Amino acid sequence: MKTRYVLLPSLLMAIHLHAQKARENPYNLPILSDTSAYHSLCRLDSNKCLVDLAAYIPTLQMDIVYATDENFTGTILYTEPRAFARAPVAWALRQVQSELARLEVGLRIYDAYRPYSVTLRLWELIGDTHYVAPPWKGSLHNRGCSVDVSLYDLNTGEELDMPTPFDDFTDAASPTYPNLPKEILENRQCLIDKMKQSGFTVNPFEWWHFDYQGWETYDLMDLSFEELGH
Repeated sequence: MKTRYVLLPSLLMAIHLHAQKARENPYNLPILSDTSAYHSLCRLDSNKCLVDLAAYIPTLQMDIVYATDENFTGTILYTEPRAFARAPVAWALRQVQSELARLEVGLRIYDAYRPYSVTLRLWELIGDTHYVAPPWKGSLHNRGCSVDVSLYDLNTGEELDMPTPFDDFTDAASPTYPNLPKEILENRQCLIDKMKQSGFTVNPFEWWHFDYQGWETYDLMDLSFEELGH
C-alpha cells in the first residue's frame, strides 16, 4: 500500500501531461494543466494548493497591473485582478504582513502565480529574456512560488517611496543600486529584510521580485484563475 501511494503522483503527472496536449506547450515542458490532476495532487499534499492571497491575507493591497493595460506591455494579460500562491508561500507572506504591521506598513501585491500561457504571451509581445522569463524554461511565477511586491502605508494607503516603479528596467531596479535617497534605501531594505526572514530571496535585478525557498519542488502550471475557482 505504501509503495502504491508513492507512485500515485507520478501516475497523475502522466495523466495531466497527456491532457495538456490540448494547450499550447511548444517546448514540451512538464506543465500541470489539468484541473482534476491539480485537485488530486492537492488532496495528496495541501502544500501544492494555490491560495487566493486577497482572501487569505485581507490587509494585502492588491494592484494587479497585468489585469489592466497599464503595464509595460500595454496589454491586458489577466482576465481577473487576482493573486494566488502555493500554500507555504501564502503562509510566509502572512508572516511578513504581520511583521510589517508593527511598522504600520503592509505589502502591495503586483503579481504572484502566473499561468504558463501568460508567460508564452509575454514572450510573443516582448521576446527578450532581459525583460521576460524564457518560455523554454518557464517562470517561478508559473510554479506559484514568486511574488512581486512593494510596501504601502497602512494609515494612508499610499505606496512608500521605493527605488523605481514596478517593472522598471533601469539600473535603479537592482536591489543593490546605491544612488538613492536615504529614505528609499531604508524602505527597500526593510522589504528585503522582512521577506528574507520568511524564506524569500530577492531577484538580483528587480527589488520587487521575490522567490520562495524550495520552489524547485513545485510543478510549472497552466491553470487560469477561473479554473482555480472562487
